[in-house]
Amino acid sequence: MKYDVVIIGGGPIGLNCAIEAKKAGLSYVILEKGVLVNSLYNFPTNMTFFSTSNLLEIGGVPFIAHNDKPTRREALEYFRRVQDSWDLEVHLYTEVKSMDHNGEVYQVETTKGIYKASNVIVATGFYDTPRMLNIPGEDLKKVKHFYDDPHPYVDQKVLVIGAANSACDVALETYYKGADVTMAIRESEIYPKVKYWIRPNIENRIKEGSIKAYFNTSVTEIRPNEVVLQTADGQVVLENDFVLAMTGYMPNYQLFESLGIPVSTDEYKIPLHNEKTLETELSGVYVAGVINAGMQTSKLFIENTRVHSRLIIQSILSKKNSVAGVNLG
Repeated sequence: MKYDVVIIGGGPIGLNCAIEAKKAGLSYVILEKGVLVNSLYNFPTNMTFFSTSNLLEIGGVPFIAHNDKPTRREALEYFRRVQDSWDLEVHLYTEVKSMDHNGEVYQVETTKGIYKASNVIVATGFYDTPRMLNIPGEDLKKVKHFYDDPHPYVDQKVLVIGAANSACDVALETYYKGADVTMAIRESEIYPKVKYWIRPNIENRIKEGSIKAYFNTSVTEIRPNEVVLQTADGQVVLENDFVLAMTGYMPNYQLFESLGIPVSTDEYKIPLHNEKTLETELSGVYVAGVINAGMQTSKLFIENTRVHSRLIIQSILSKKNSVAGVNLG
């Protein structure tokens, strides 16, 4: 079967693209390498969104949360309900490996076979791909780039790397559950855009000494029972049981390369696309969601990229109608 649209990524924006395609009468399928809304599933168990629930709504399905800002659990339930409400065709555990172009048809190779489509939308998000430290010892089992629950860190010496939302959340939650927490922060202060209800808390815990913090510091080596820090005052070696590297995430550039999508050569590595239609330099291949900002991962979110779905489907329909008009003529 050949689809009008293959959508790579089963997150909120991928689902929204499918909804717009279905509303337009286009045949489509979503290919998701993991579970539904896989990125959200990998969020910390007790995470609370910064946005209110209405800003996360898609497809006209109401998002009712118990509090002003929804939790991860509520978001997972909501997007399951969206899929069910719209009866969306989603193929889970179907990882995309490469893509070939044969005439007007794209052949998308996956771990479960080949999918053919006239158009491809890439909406893979960035939370699946951590920014690596690239230092000795990063491959040790005690190093975690994804945080789930504080329980494993009770009574353990934990180093949290980073100073943005995730790092501050993790430092506080593990501290409150009994961990001995130290933070390694490259800058001279906590990131200014940390959630307004989190920043005073983490700064006060640091000020009173409950959480130790090394500012203007980088981690240079991780050992089985120690970590090595390079501080403004010289090298410091600390006893350590776990390293929680909350250093941020980035788009899957290896996937972009395998799909043949070029990216900008500057530091932002943005997938090259038309800002009005979101079509890449490959005809009929579009990018949607947070990946459109490349490495600027604090620029785009669910709430300000929901519009991408409508823009893309409008472009696909416009091109399809133009071809139909030429054929009729």
